[in-house]
Amino acid sequence: MSNTPNANCEDCPVHNLGNLTKLGINMSQFDFVVALAGNPNTGKSTVFNALTGLRQHTGNWPGKTVTRAEGGFVYGNKRFKLVDLPGTYSLLSTSTDEEVARDFILFGQPDVTVIVVDATRLERNLNLVLQVLEITDRAVVCLNLMDEAKRHNIDVDARRLAKDLGVPVVAAAARQEEGIPDLLKYIYEVATGAYVCRPHRLERTAPRLEKAISELTAKIMNEFPNLPNSRWIALRLLEGDQKIIDAVKSGELENLSRNTTILSVA
Repeated sequence: MSNTPNANCEDCPVHNLGNLTKLGINMSQFDFVVALAGNPNTGKSTVFNALTGLRQHTGNWPGKTVTRAEGGFVYGNKRFKLVDLPGTYSLLSTSTDEEVARDFILFGQPDVTVIVVDATRLERNLNLVLQVLEITDRAVVCLNLMDEAKRHNIDVDARRLAKDLGVPVVAAAARQEEGIPDLLKYIYEVATGAYVCRPHRLERTAPRLEKAISELTAKIMNEFPNLPNSRWIALRLLEGDQKIIDAVKSGELENLSRNTTILSVA
C-alpha cells in the first residue's frame, strides 16, 4: 500500500464520461463520481445520507426497474457526485442488482468506489470487497457499524485491514456520523490521486485454470494494452459472462481501455 502523491494524476478524473452518460449519469456540474457499494443491511443508505445530506434525488437505472439514488457533496473545492448502487452480495451478474452494480464499476469507471461493510459480519462482506478490488484500483472501505461491533465485544483492527487490503479503511458509525470526516478525506485523496491504492488481489488458482487465465490475459493485454483489469476480464470470459463477451465483440472494452491510462499508472 502506498499513499505517495502521484503527480501524473493529481486532480484528474478517471471516470468514463461516455459510459456514464449511457448509464444516465449527468456529470456537467461535478468533478468526480463516487460509487457506493455494499451488502444489504450494512448501513449503506445511512452512509449515503451522511455524505450527501439533502442534496440527493432518486430515479431508475436506464432500462431497469432498479432504483438509483444520487447525491452530491463538496470537499476540498471539488464537487463529488455520489451514486448509490444496489445492495449486493457479489458482482457475478447473476441478478439485475448485481449486473447494475458490476456494470457501473466496470464501465462507468468511478473515480472512487466506497465499499460499506458491516463490522459485526466482516467475513461475509469481504467477498464483495475482494470482487470490487478485482475491477478497480480506486476504492475506500467504510467499516461501518463499529458501535454495534463494540457493543458485541468485536474488535476490528482497521489499520491492519487497510494494510492487508491495500486500500484505505475507515472505521465508522454512520448513524452518529462518526468516521464521516475521515471517509470524506480518503475519498478526496483517492479521487485526486494523492493516495495511490495497491489493492490485494488473489493471483493463484488451480494450475490448469491458472494456465488458461494467463494465456487469455496475455491475449487481452495484447488487444487492449491499457486495460487495468485484464485478469478479471479473462476470468469473466472463461465463466461465459455474456455481458463481457458482448463488450469484447462490440468494442465497448476498447472504449474502456482508451479511458484507463491514468488508472493504469496508479
